[in-house]
Amino acid sequence: MRRRLYLTYLPLLAAALIALAVPLAIGTAARDSQDMYIDRAGDTARFASLAETALRTGHTSALHYELEQYDALFGIPAAVVDRDGTVAISSRTNLDLGSGQVQERVKEALSGEASRSSPTVWPWRTGPMVVVEPVGSSGEVIGVAVTVSPTGRLRQGLVDAWTRLLAGMLLVVLVGVVVVALVARWVLRPVAELDLAAHALSEGRFDERVASRAGPSELRSLAESFNAMAGQIAVLLERQRSFVSYASHQMRTPLAALRLWLENLEPEVGPDGRSDHAMALEEVDRMAHLYDALLAYASAEASAVKAVDVDLVALARARADGWRDVAARRGVELTGPDAGELPAHADPAALEQALDAIIDNAVKFSGEGGRVRIGAEPVPSDGAAVVVTDTGPGMTEDESRDALQPFWRRPADQNIEGSGLGLTIAHALVTASGGRLELTAADPSGLRVRIVLPVPAEEPDR
Repeated sequence: MRRRLYLTYLPLLAAALIALAVPLAIGTAARDSQDMYIDRAGDTARFASLAETALRTGHTSALHYELEQYDALFGIPAAVVDRDGTVAISSRTNLDLGSGQVQERVKEALSGEASRSSPTVWPWRTGPMVVVEPVGSSGEVIGVAVTVSPTGRLRQGLVDAWTRLLAGMLLVVLVGVVVVALVARWVLRPVAELDLAAHALSEGRFDERVASRAGPSELRSLAESFNAMAGQIAVLLERQRSFVSYASHQMRTPLAALRLWLENLEPEVGPDGRSDHAMALEEVDRMAHLYDALLAYASAEASAVKAVDVDLVALARARADGWRDVAARRGVELTGPDAGELPAHADPAALEQALDAIIDNAVKFSGEGGRVRIGAEPVPSDGAAVVVTDTGPGMTEDESRDALQPFWRRPADQNIEGSGLGLTIAHALVTASGGRLELTAADPSGLRVRIVLPVPAEEPDR
């Protein structure tokens, strides 16, 4: 959004400056050219008035002296041309008035045409300013007074004026950039605070709020709405946690009492009812196990993660050591990663809990004689992964997608102990840590579960 503000306001500012500066530059050139022409026209008219008497009487020494003094003082050649177009008197010896522009103006004056304004002098035009004035009276033209003014100083003055104008434009643009930056900061500060608060909310820090006193009124209103939403979410989650805690307390006691009563009834159960009695005990145990899984899933969905730098190899080796005895009792060979180090950025507690759920599933479905391999590997796209591979029945592509849904179980696995929440809990914990859970088929058979996590950010060089 900051870039959009710059791309919106700065071109408008530049267009406004150009719209003002171009006419001003043109007007400056026209004004200076006109001032110079008026000044030279006055001098030329004076020479024309003196030349009339000089040409009629033949006494030209005084006029010649005037022209020489004028040229010496101002550096402007001046001359008087007779009616034949020949230079009669000039400020310089062998003054050449043969250029096309001068001859054209002289012919116009000899024909009796009144003097006209000179065109605007531009910095890139090097020609002189030619001013002519007919000499004569009562409609009779006996000669022409001519001044040929160099325009170098005028052009240099225009370049200096335009340079100052350009510098002023650049200064205004610089001030505009600073002003736009301040405005953008004022406008976008609430947006940045909203972004930070939204990230905090996604990480489970529900006490974060946005200061709604800064920025435009629309963003202040948005901040107030966001704070209200965050507060409502916090209330709802707190109610959820309270409900889970209350349900845990209220349901565990009846389940424990029910199991105790069923156990006490065992001596009174006859041979024909022992199988039903055992099934009732199993159902009570299954309900308790299901409730524990639901509690773990609710906690995984609502818990906030605290990601730090962890060594995936060390963490995977520790979990392999923790599950090796359990796997051995079930006849499953469990191996951990080799020595090494692989850094990642995650919440260690959440990652351990997710790994426990995945390893539990792998051991359970590998069955007696199966193998479970826990390893760690780098991911080419700047990541790292913990991989759990088993030799169980595996899953199809469709089953791999459905397996992350709560309570999903394959029809063939309905009689196997479990709640269908193991991979769902692992997925929730991994996602909360900023990673992703991938389920693929193992080679030659089985399931390959990969937890992909971000790697620690590199510190900038100092």
